[in-house]
Amino acid sequence: MAEEPARAEPEREFPSFTLLGPLQVRGPHGPLHVPPGRQEAILAALLLRANQVVGTDHLVDLVWGDHPPKTARTQVQICISRLRKLLGRAARPAAITTRPPGYILTTEPGNVDAALFTDLVAEARQLGRQGRREEAVDRLRTAAALWRGDCLSGLGNHRLANRTRHLDEERLTATELRIQLELDLDRHEQLAGELEMLVGEHPLREKLRGQLMTALYRSGRRAEALKTYRRGRDLLVRELGLEPGPELRELESAILAGRLSADAAAGSPTRSAGTPAPQPPAAEQAPNATTPPPGPVRVVPRQLPADIPDFVAEAGRPAALEEALTGGGNPEGGGPVVITGKPGTGKSALAVRVAHRLAEADFPDGQLYCDLRGTTGSPATPAEVLGRFLRALGIPGQMIPESPDERAEMYRTRLASRRILVVLDDAASEGQVLPLLPGSGDCGVIVTSRSRLTALPGVHRLELDVLDEDRALELLARIVGRQRVERERPAAEALIRTVGRLPLALRIVAARLAARPHWTLASMVHRLADERHRLDELTHGELTMRASLSLTYDGLGEKDRRLLRLLSMARTPTLPGWLAGALADDRRPFLPDLLDPLVDAQMLDVVGVEGSGDFRYRFHEIIHVYAREQLAAQDSEELRGAAFARMAGGWMHLAQEAHRRVYGGDFTVLHGDALRWSPPEPYVERLLTDPLAWLDGEQAALCRMVGHAADEGLHDLSWDLATTLVTLFEVRGHYDLWEQTHLRALEAVSRAGNLRGTAAVRASLGSLYMRRNQSAPARNLLESALSLFLTLEEPRGKGLCRRDLALIARREGDHATAGLLYAQAMEDFTASDDAVGRASVLTQSTHVLLHQGRGDAAQRQLDEAFRIYEALRYTGGQARTLRRSGQVLLERGEPERALIALTEALEFCRDSGDVIGVGHLLHDLGHTLTALGRTRRARELYEQSLAAREQIMDLSGSALVRLDLARLLAASGDREGSRALLAPVVEVFHERHMGREAAEAERLLGTG
Repeated sequence: MAEEPARAEPEREFPSFTLLGPLQVRGPHGPLHVPPGRQEAILAALLLRANQVVGTDHLVDLVWGDHPPKTARTQVQICISRLRKLLGRAARPAAITTRPPGYILTTEPGNVDAALFTDLVAEARQLGRQGRREEAVDRLRTAAALWRGDCLSGLGNHRLANRTRHLDEERLTATELRIQLELDLDRHEQLAGELEMLVGEHPLREKLRGQLMTALYRSGRRAEALKTYRRGRDLLVRELGLEPGPELRELESAILAGRLSADAAAGSPTRSAGTPAPQPPAAEQAPNATTPPPGPVRVVPRQLPADIPDFVAEAGRPAALEEALTGGGNPEGGGPVVITGKPGTGKSALAVRVAHRLAEADFPDGQLYCDLRGTTGSPATPAEVLGRFLRALGIPGQMIPESPDERAEMYRTRLASRRILVVLDDAASEGQVLPLLPGSGDCGVIVTSRSRLTALPGVHRLELDVLDEDRALELLARIVGRQRVERERPAAEALIRTVGRLPLALRIVAARLAARPHWTLASMVHRLADERHRLDELTHGELTMRASLSLTYDGLGEKDRRLLRLLSMARTPTLPGWLAGALADDRRPFLPDLLDPLVDAQMLDVVGVEGSGDFRYRFHEIIHVYAREQLAAQDSEELRGAAFARMAGGWMHLAQEAHRRVYGGDFTVLHGDALRWSPPEPYVERLLTDPLAWLDGEQAALCRMVGHAADEGLHDLSWDLATTLVTLFEVRGHYDLWEQTHLRALEAVSRAGNLRGTAAVRASLGSLYMRRNQSAPARNLLESALSLFLTLEEPRGKGLCRRDLALIARREGDHATAGLLYAQAMEDFTASDDAVGRASVLTQSTHVLLHQGRGDAAQRQLDEAFRIYEALRYTGGQARTLRRSGQVLLERGEPERALIALTEALEFCRDSGDVIGVGHLLHDLGHTLTALGRTRRARELYEQSLAAREQIMDLSGSALVRLDLARLLAASGDREGSRALLAPVVEVFHERHMGREAAEAERLLGTG
């Protein structure tokens, strides 16, 4: 059927306000200057919601986040006043007026490019539905021409990021729509080049890949179309662990079978040109908002430390290590390699160098790394390392078993089908290493140790010694400069002989020369000769290193030497920059500047970048030992104690601030009176942009500080930090760390007679055991904590205990006791002004109300709880409340409203990376869509929930999803598919004493 002639598009004036690229305001004679910073951010927020009211609170949050100054609202008013003057000079009229509770920017339609873009795309969609494809394509090209880069590029305000990402996504969707329309107009040959470019930019976008396959096939390039599919499939499997979606698979099948007609549409092998794409029945379509996330991601860990640019090793050592790891052509591959040698010979450097060289080609599925701390007083346990590796491989903390043997089994299972390189640095013994070896020969293992670890079976051994003369000269040349070495070759040879060709000692001496270009190498030889009595022992182990280290140490200024000594008190794997400020009690704006002299002298290494953009540092183990010796010899106990208190107080301040940012305040947590030390506010702001990410990154340091503070007698800080860290432990499922830190803190407060700390730790441990379904020990701890809090008249503590005791009672079916305890907890949290505590009681107690048949009251409580969490911007609470609300609505026979609530909860979980929450909510959404009769969509969601839970090895959760999916298949007549799903789960139900579920599965199997 012939199309109608194209109609002329009405002329449009170019908009005065452009957001689709850099923010710009156009005046009659060109762009107007928008002052960067606050005015730019506020104008962007008003333009993104043009002709709508934008609240003052929203603008304050946009500019200052969680810590606005007292004058924030006044400063917003000043910005608005200045923006009004700016808009008065714009090419087309616009005005900002005060409209409670904020402001509204009013302007005529089409004066903001983002709004104009949205209108043009909507017009195009309408024209496409009417069959007017040419006009629709013209509208979409006009819309695309409005873009001058990413939305609000260069603005740098992360709080606007969600809205801008939405517009960037709409841009790409509009491009896909325009290409589909042009494919329908038989423009496949003209589109092939553009589509190849777009697929290159967005390789995981299946819609674009399908369109490229269609264009290539229609252009007579069938082989290239199939190759495009295979590339996409390989990429999806490698990056995400996913197969292509059904449309792309059907398209490939149609091309292979020759069923894709010359005029078929992309992604629909049987549709002819000009025919609208068939839509599933309305009952099968969930709203757009319910679209679930892609399936589980195949996590590829990249944990290797940074490589050393000027690395030098004994000739042939790197090649020998590579051959041992890869098998050197042996089809069965290589085996584990143990690198041994005395301190300072470069074991770790060699391991990291070779690991980087082999990473991509030989071990593409990732690299795991752990410092086993074998030469420290607290070597890492195999269970600790296994927990860390499992989390790096995508297993949430809640799914990691407590038993070391079960962790090892899960670890070997996870590695069985992968090619991963495992680097175990500084191993203490064979017993520490054995549980960490993969079961698969496809994986590689490098172990470094001072011990030879002769009891490890089937390993290659590589022993390092000092460098030969040529390699030592090469290392010196790389550090101080090749011309300088050649100019003084005899002095260079004398120098490397004097330091015994030990790589670490040579690096230290060379660093002093590199920092002092006016010194000759001969002068350094003479300096070493002046300290002959120490240097004579250069080849005799630790004393030798002490002599070499003293050369660099003595060259530092007094303040730098003192800081080096104080830094040695830290028990952290790496050192953050702010730690120097705490130890020196220096609050300068750029705290890492304090460490520059130590880095220049190579007494500290830079090993990474932290969230603030500043560097992370690390001691070499021998330098750490040397610094601690100097600390004991030179600094008084009083000075050491004060510095340690500031260091511990810095960790405490940052952990407490992270909790505040997650929860919206100091809610559901008790604090002690221990000293805090705060880095400068701008530094803290940068560091805690993502508070949970900071807690994750500093997990090891924070947990060690709990025990370290207890050892130093700071019992009040020990319990305070331990209970504050539940912010991390609870979200990430680090239940073993929760228990370890709390038992250590409990020992400290009990010994000190600290009643408040004892009550707080017992209450928190009770909460942990409750989550583990260990009701008896949980109740004992909570009741003993409650007794102490009653004595201390501590309302928040009483509320925490009563809330958790109510949950235990409710689980045991004692709803009367639960209701009484919840009512008391609500009074306690109200008395302590704890909004999150109140909201948690409102959410949990709905179970009691439903048991009493008071569904309306339950929903009102959930609505109130959500409003509290929303006001505090506590997303975890919002997600939990929405999920509970969805479940309540479904129980009350309101599946449409349940769908909305559960979908929103799913978005919160996706945004926070809560893999477990996503799996649960996909399951809930499957129930909801089943109740709505949308069985096809329900089946898809169940399958995605199953994939998510199996990805994290959640056996009981996977079994429950399989049971619901099997019910659905059986109801639709697919009994064979139902039985295939259930075969593996009956045993799981029996093992976990889930009798009702086991009986249902056996009934569906026909065996019950």
